[in-house]
Amino acid sequence: MKIGYLGAGAWGFALANLLASNGHHVFQWAFDPDLAALLRETRQHPKVPKCEVDEKLTFATSLIEALDEPEIIIESVTSTGLRPVLKQLMELGGIDVPLVITSKGIEQDTGLLLIEVAEEILGKDHRIGCLSGPSLADEVIKKLPSSVVSASHDKKLMLDICNLFNTPYFRVYPNSDVNGVEFGGSMKNIMAIACGISDGLGFGDNTKAALMTRGLHEIRKLSVTKGCLPETLNGLSGMGDLCVTCLSTLSRNYRFGRHIAEGLTPEEAREKIGMVVEGIYTCVSARQLGRKHEIPVPITEAVYAIIYNGLNPKDAVKSLLQRAIKEERL
Repeated sequence: MKIGYLGAGAWGFALANLLASNGHHVFQWAFDPDLAALLRETRQHPKVPKCEVDEKLTFATSLIEALDEPEIIIESVTSTGLRPVLKQLMELGGIDVPLVITSKGIEQDTGLLLIEVAEEILGKDHRIGCLSGPSLADEVIKKLPSSVVSASHDKKLMLDICNLFNTPYFRVYPNSDVNGVEFGGSMKNIMAIACGISDGLGFGDNTKAALMTRGLHEIRKLSVTKGCLPETLNGLSGMGDLCVTCLSTLSRNYRFGRHIAEGLTPEEAREKIGMVVEGIYTCVSARQLGRKHEIPVPITEAVYAIIYNGLNPKDAVKSLLQRAIKEERL
């Protein structure tokens, strides 16, 4: 297939190269013109050094070039960048081919999942799907075995996404619970920041296990606001993504939390990582959802207070431990 690819961060680059190695002709556009020029000139990504780039991957220097009669469009821009990029597409005349979302997040103020943002701009009838699950860019690039899920309200597109991305090392399972897949992939970033903070403070694996388990409970409670199926959050896009993001030092969100616990300010931690940390944005959205629907989200509230109100991480932990104990109900 001829694929128009929007976004060329480490994750977008990993997937675009995977698709090209799978036999597809991929035309990848980077939001940053300097990055686009560098990729085109060197065919090397600054965040992914010494990676062999498939010859079927072409780096476009303009959005128009990337969207020259594609059969499908795939995006890996940030959650904050999705709306403006889709608006650009509409200004260029719109699109009449399916769109696949691989970014993870919840839009602030509106509380919309990214697929809902796309539906609002492109129309409810537009064929839109998503890809999500435990898949660190570094490991996908190295072709280490990974399993993720595809989701769409359109069953054919859901299966088409599986066929597009499936390789001997990258396995894609279909899942028709679109909101559940998107919600789990978004919320786990908040919990990963919390786990990074915990490790940075020198707490042990017991603490991290508790954070992950109670974090999943928090995700499940809040998921009712988006009509998610609870069982979806036990799968790859829920528990699976939660595990890899909370446990791996390759996770940007985990590293961000750890840097804060070690004394860096949120801005210093973000600059040190040098890439987008989606949990910083999503914790605002999740907190808004919790407050709007009167659903307690204590871990999310603690992460928010540390990032935006300057709460000392140790005080945040004390606050969580001093909450009233209730019967555990799963």
